[in-house]
Amino acid sequence: MSASARTFRRRPGAWLLAALACAAPLHAADRKPNFLFVYTDDQRWDAIGVVQREQGERARFPWFKSPNMDRLAAEGVRFRNAFVTLSLCAPSRAAFLTGRYNHLNGITDNNTPLPTDSTTYASLLRGAGYRAAYIGKWHMGNQRGQRPGFDYSASFVGQGRYQDCPVEINGVSTPTQGLIDNVTTDFAVKWMKENRDHPFCVVLGFKTPHSPRGGKNLPEHLRNLYAGETSRPTPNCGVPAIFHKLDSKTGKYSPGLAENAIHLDYLRHIALADENLGRLLDALDELGLAQDTVVVYSSDNGYYLGEHCSGDKRSLYEESLRIPMLARYPRLFGKGRVVDEMVLNVDLAPTFLDLAGVPVPKEMQGASWKELAAGRKPANWCQSFFAEYYKELGEVPTLYAVRTTTHKLVKYPNHPEWTEVFDLAADPYELKNLAPDTGLTAKLEAELNTLIKAVNYTVPVNANQSRKASMP
Repeated sequence: MSASARTFRRRPGAWLLAALACAAPLHAADRKPNFLFVYTDDQRWDAIGVVQREQGERARFPWFKSPNMDRLAAEGVRFRNAFVTLSLCAPSRAAFLTGRYNHLNGITDNNTPLPTDSTTYASLLRGAGYRAAYIGKWHMGNQRGQRPGFDYSASFVGQGRYQDCPVEINGVSTPTQGLIDNVTTDFAVKWMKENRDHPFCVVLGFKTPHSPRGGKNLPEHLRNLYAGETSRPTPNCGVPAIFHKLDSKTGKYSPGLAENAIHLDYLRHIALADENLGRLLDALDELGLAQDTVVVYSSDNGYYLGEHCSGDKRSLYEESLRIPMLARYPRLFGKGRVVDEMVLNVDLAPTFLDLAGVPVPKEMQGASWKELAAGRKPANWCQSFFAEYYKELGEVPTLYAVRTTTHKLVKYPNHPEWTEVFDLAADPYELKNLAPDTGLTAKLEAELNTLIKAVNYTVPVNANQSRKASMP
């Protein structure tokens, strides 16, 4: 199926809508659901207990536990193949909100504030009678003030800090005490209690597990969690990315975040996020709102732990592109469902609007996964997507790619010799570059060109001139 199908599947035909309406339980259509979207900063897709158990011998940290993420997966839906379209904090956050690719929504780096007139799922839900709150990490440059599109915000500026972080409440700086993710979870629970009698949408952005971390930023009971455990390497650990250069001093490639102590610290912080997720789920139970609330848990991008000699994110290998995605809505979604179809961060906005019965603007490029979560695969669900990155920090260059259900083509503007092609089904660690296979490469390039037209790709006007991507 052509990659352009993503643009065609936004709204099924009338016959399909009627059939789906007949198939859905009547009581599900009688209510406006609440929405709770919780996301971490830099959580890789496999940093969930249930995923580690599923991976078996391939698991990097099989001893990792996340009882509340596991609970959400057991009570709802786990998307095995969830991705971002640009693996960087602020751009992905903007894509979640707007349902648009970053070359169009204006956020291609970590330094640009979200335009105050942006159309987001929050602004549209408010127009349909919802109350909307943004709480926690925003991270669109050093943007201040009440968060655009929301009635209420309790958020901090930029990266903030783990301990005693000032929080802007509707734009007014207010001191707080304690660990910031615990504090913002308190804000979220309080706000839901105060707005329980109205349809609401609340977004909670955790700071964790973003670096710099360290035990001092954790509660005492988590500081020695997993002591004595060792993470396992993967076949692509120590294998340099194609753009990496030898260190002139050591004569080696950078090892990335390959040290076990770093891995344990990273996972301890994710355990903290799991605890706060549990507090939120318990609050919904106590308020009697669990049945009527769509809960989605995810992250703004993936994260390298030594794969391809890399740490952080900022490229388009699998560890960077893939994110966790869990969703629960008892009135419509099944329990313990696992979905293999690909979903993207740009799909969240149209999904929330679809679930609320609010029309999805044609400018939104994502597609609602409501029917996927309910166990019904929509016709022409996408088989590929476009990904992009614009040079920001370090040695990762500007690049773009097409990722299909089985393959990936990565293009590096001005460096055609770096072109990468991977058979992800046979080579999930992206070790063997198949670019010399001219037939396969040509097929993927044709798919990429189709996608570029479908997503209306143009070089972003706010990209630095020296960083711009060449049009293919």
